[in-house]
Amino acid sequence: MSIDQLADQVEQAMRLANQAPSDDTTSPSTGPALPPQLAMNRNKTVDEVLADLNKSPLFMTEMEEDNDDIAALQALAYEGSALENAADFKERGNECFKVRGYKDASEFYGKGISVLFLEERKRARGEVTKHPETGEPDSEEEIRKQREMLEAMYVNRAACHLEMQNYRSCWTDCAAAIRLNPRNVKAYYRSARALLAVDRIEEADDVCARGLAIDPENKALRSVAESIVKRAQTLAELKRKADAREAQKQRRALLLKTALAARGIATRSTEQPPEMEDAKVRLLPDEDDAASELAFPTVLLYPLHLESDFIKAFQETHCLEDHLSYIFPLPWDKEGEYTLGGVTCYVETKDGGLIKMGKKVPLLKVLSGGKVEVVDEVVKIFVVPTGKAEGWVKEFKEKRAAERGQR
Repeated sequence: MSIDQLADQVEQAMRLANQAPSDDTTSPSTGPALPPQLAMNRNKTVDEVLADLNKSPLFMTEMEEDNDDIAALQALAYEGSALENAADFKERGNECFKVRGYKDASEFYGKGISVLFLEERKRARGEVTKHPETGEPDSEEEIRKQREMLEAMYVNRAACHLEMQNYRSCWTDCAAAIRLNPRNVKAYYRSARALLAVDRIEEADDVCARGLAIDPENKALRSVAESIVKRAQTLAELKRKADAREAQKQRRALLLKTALAARGIATRSTEQPPEMEDAKVRLLPDEDDAASELAFPTVLLYPLHLESDFIKAFQETHCLEDHLSYIFPLPWDKEGEYTLGGVTCYVETKDGGLIKMGKKVPLLKVLSGGKVEVVDEVVKIFVVPTGKAEGWVKEFKEKRAAERGQR
C-alpha cells in the first residue's frame, strides 16, 4: 500500500466520520458518540490525521530492531517468495485456530509477520526487495499483496491473543494492522474488546467509535459499544460506593477524634501496633452519632501468672466490676486468688508510673485528664491479687526505672 493509497483510505474514513452524529449522547441502538478526538479531526487535513494517529500510544507499534524472530529468519534460506512463505505460515495458523490451538496459531502467524516485516524494513531502509528466484524487484502489486497479508496476520494473531487473554498483545497487533490500513474494522473491534477487558474504558470507547465511524452498522462493534457503556456505568457505580465508604470512614474518624479530644483522652500510635482484626476504639451504638459512647478494646493483664483476657468494647461509662463479674472465676486460678474483692487493679501513666483503678470507677474518669495514654487503641489494665500487689508494684517501678536508665 503506497502512502497515496493510505491517504485515500484515511480520507474516506474522515468523510464517514463527518457524517456521524455529533451529539454527546450514547444509546444502545446507535452506539457511543464519537469521541472529541474524532470530532476535532473534521477540520484537519489527511496528513494531519495521519500524524495524529502516529502520536497515539495505541498506534505506535514499531517493531524493535533486535527482534529474535526476524534475526532467526534472516539466517534461514526459505524457498519461494516472502509472500508465499508468509501465506504458508498463515494457512498453518488458520488450521490451528480452527481447532482452538491458539498458542500454536499465534506462533505461526508470528513467523509469517516476521517474514513480511523483514521485507517492510528493507524497503524502509531504501533497499529494493526482490523475488528470491527471479531476482526481479517486487512489483507494486506484490508489495500491496504483502502488506495485505501482513495486515491480515496481525489481526489473526490479535484474535489468538484475545482468546488467550493476552490483552496488551492483542491491541498492539490491532494497532499494527490499523497503521497498515486505518479502515480495518476487525482491528478496531478486537482492540476495543481487549481494552474493555482490562477496564481501559476511555480508550476502548475511542477505538470503538473510530471503528463505528467507518462502519456505523457493524453489529459486532455495536455490541462492544453497548458493553462499554454498561461497564462504564458499573465502574461509575463502584466508584460512587467506594467514595461514599471513604467519606463515611473520614467522617467517623473525625467524630472519633473530636470525641477523644472533648474528653481529654490522650492517644498514641506506635510503628508496630498489635493485630486486632476489627477491634478498635469506636463510638457505640452508632459510629455516625456524636452522642454515642466511646468504647475501647481492653486487655486485662495478670502479670503474676502471665495470663490475659480481652474485652472488645469497654465503654466509657462501664467500670471494671461490670466486666470482672462475668470474667471471674478464672479457669487457670487454682488457688482462687482472683475474686472481685481480692484483686487490685492498675493502669500505667504516660511517664511509666501506676494509678490504682477502682473497680466501681467509670473508665472515662480513669482515662480523662491526660495522665493515662491509650496506646495503639488498646487500654491495658493490670490485675493482681491484693496480698501480692505491693511487691508487684515495687518490682514494676524498678523495671521501668531501669528501662529509662538504659535510654
